Amino acid sequence: MFRIYSPAFSDSGPIPRAHTCDGANLSPPLAWSEIPEGTTELALVADDPDAPEGTFVHWVLYGLPATISGLPAGMPRDPELKGKVTGRQGMNDFPRTGYGGPCPPPGPAHRYFFTLYALNQPLKLPAGATKSVLLDAIKKITVGEAKLMGKYGRAEKGR
Repeated sequence: MFRIYSPAFSDSGPIPRAHTCDGANLSPPLAWSEIPEGTTELALVADDPDAPEGTFVHWVLYGLPATISGLPAGMPRDPELKGKVTGRQGMNDFPRTGYGGPCPPPGPAHRYFFTLYALNQPLKLPAGATKSVLLDAIKKITVGEAKLMGKYGRAEKGR
């Protein structure tokens, strides 16, 4: 079964402070396994469906080669990735390219979903695409989807 996981937190577990706006705001390390047969590229979206104004997008990443099995912590925020990991990054809702960590208002913990998409053909999207543009572009070429959910919350003021 296609799956995504993180050495930094368990599924449904707390996201460490280092990967949030209260810490170093580093993207978490991610790993995946059992990529579907026929996958040529991967795409990743991280978002918060519990945000007050509706789903808030924290990361849009695509054009990842199917030959890699994960991402290290602290990915650069460049629109075009050209290091050990190649790919393109889209706009998050902060709005900027690259990863923007959890930064919820004080109150109950929010859920953050990291969704990995297996694609059976290369995407021709330039860097800077939004989540909605990406999801529209991959509709007919997605051959698998894996999700990881982490939680992060901030205490109410005065507590």
